[in-house]
Amino acid sequence: MKKIVIFFGLLLPLALRAQNPAPAKPQSRPIALTGATIHVGNGQVIENGTLVFDKGIITAIGNASTTFDRTATEVLNLTGKHIFPSLVSMGTTVGLQEIASVRATLDFQEVGEINPHVRALIAYNTDSEIIPTLRNTGILVSQAVPQGGLVSGQSSVFYGDGWNWEDAVLKKDDGVWLSWPPYLARSFNPEDFTFSIKKNEKRAEVIQSLRAYFADAKAYAEIADPAPVNLRLASMKNLFSGAANLYVRADYAKDIIEAVQFAKEMGVQKVVIMGGDESHKITGFLKENQVPVVLEELHRLPSRPDDDVYLPYELPARLHKAGVKVALSYGSGWWRTRNLAFQGGTAAGFGDLTPDEALQLVTRNPAEIMGVAQQVGTLEKGKHATLVVARGDLLDMRSNVIEKAYVKGADVNLDDKHKRLYEKYKEKYGH
Repeated sequence: MKKIVIFFGLLLPLALRAQNPAPAKPQSRPIALTGATIHVGNGQVIENGTLVFDKGIITAIGNASTTFDRTATEVLNLTGKHIFPSLVSMGTTVGLQEIASVRATLDFQEVGEINPHVRALIAYNTDSEIIPTLRNTGILVSQAVPQGGLVSGQSSVFYGDGWNWEDAVLKKDDGVWLSWPPYLARSFNPEDFTFSIKKNEKRAEVIQSLRAYFADAKAYAEIADPAPVNLRLASMKNLFSGAANLYVRADYAKDIIEAVQFAKEMGVQKVVIMGGDESHKITGFLKENQVPVVLEELHRLPSRPDDDVYLPYELPARLHKAGVKVALSYGSGWWRTRNLAFQGGTAAGFGDLTPDEALQLVTRNPAEIMGVAQQVGTLEKGKHATLVVARGDLLDMRSNVIEKAYVKGADVNLDDKHKRLYEKYKEKYGH
C-alpha cells in the first residue's frame, strides 16, 4: 500500500501540469506599469507611458510625469515593451465547443429553427483548453454565440478567466442571433468538390414565418405583466427596447438591405450585420441606418471568381473610410480565434489603415457594438484593467509575444496547452 501511495504521489505533479492554470486571484494592491509604449485603443499612443490600476480599475494613465503613491504601489518597469487593451473577439463558439469530432464537447446548437430562448451564458465552459491559448495572443474578452437554425439564441460576453460562467461573464444576453435566408442558396457537390448557386425557392415562405414570429414577440413585449410567461417570446423583449442587439448573419448586399429593413419594420432598435461579404457595395445604406458590420475571416479568397483577389483584405478599410463602424471576427471559429490579432494586421497592410485604426477593429469597435465599452475596449481611467503587455506590435505575428496579461487587474497565468506540448516535444526533437 505504501508503494502505491508513493507511486501516485509521483504522478500527481505530472497530472497537475496537464491541467489549465487556476484563475488569477483578485488584485490585492495597486500596480503601476511604467516605461512602456501605451496603445490606448482610441488612436492615441503614449510613449514612455504610465498606467496605474487598483482593485481592477484603471486609476491613472499618462506619460512619465503621471503621479501616484509609489510607496503603496507595486511598480513594474516595462521599458521597451508595449501595452494594449485586450482584444475583443466576437461571434465565436469559444467555451461552447472543444473537440469537433467529440459530440459530448459540443454545446452550441439546439434542435429546431427558432430558439431565441437558448442562452450561451449557461453553457459556457471556463475549463476549456482553448481559452488559455487565446490569452497568449491578446484575447481576454470573447463573445460566445449559439449556432444553427433561423434564430439561434442569445450570445453573452465573457472574460477569458474565471472559475465558472458567473465569474467570467461581462455582459449577459447581449443579443439575439438571426440567420437571414439568402436570396441565393449555395449547395456543395461532394463528387467533384464544387459549389453551385441557385435561387432560394423557399425564401419568401421563411421570411413570412419570421415576420409573424417577430410580430408576436413585439406584441408580447408590450404586455406589462404577461401570464403565463412565454420564454421564447420573452427572450426577444430587449430587442424592441434597444437593450440587446439583433445580430443578423447575411453576406449578399440584397440580403443585408432586406434584413435591415425587416428589423426596422418589426421595431428592432439595434441591428448588427455579421459576415457582410458584400457590405462594401452598400456602405451608404449602412451608414445612413447606423448599422455596424462584423466581418468574418479575412484570410481567404474572395467569394466571387471575378472579384479582386485582395478584396477580403481590403474590406475593413473600405468600410471604415466610408464611415461604417466595422469590427473583425473569426466567424464561428474556436481554435483559430487565436489568430484574430493577425487579421487586424492584415487590415492595416491593405487599404490605407494605420496600425492604430486597425487595432480599433479588434478592441474599441467590437466593445462598442456589444455595449461593453464602458468596461473594456480602450485603456482609460475608470475602465477595467483588462490589458496585455507585449514584446512588440500586437497585430504582427513576429512580435505578438504576450509577456503579461491582466483581467480586471488580476495577473493571469499565461500557461496553456500549446506551451506544454512545446516543452514536451522540445525534449524529444530538440537534440
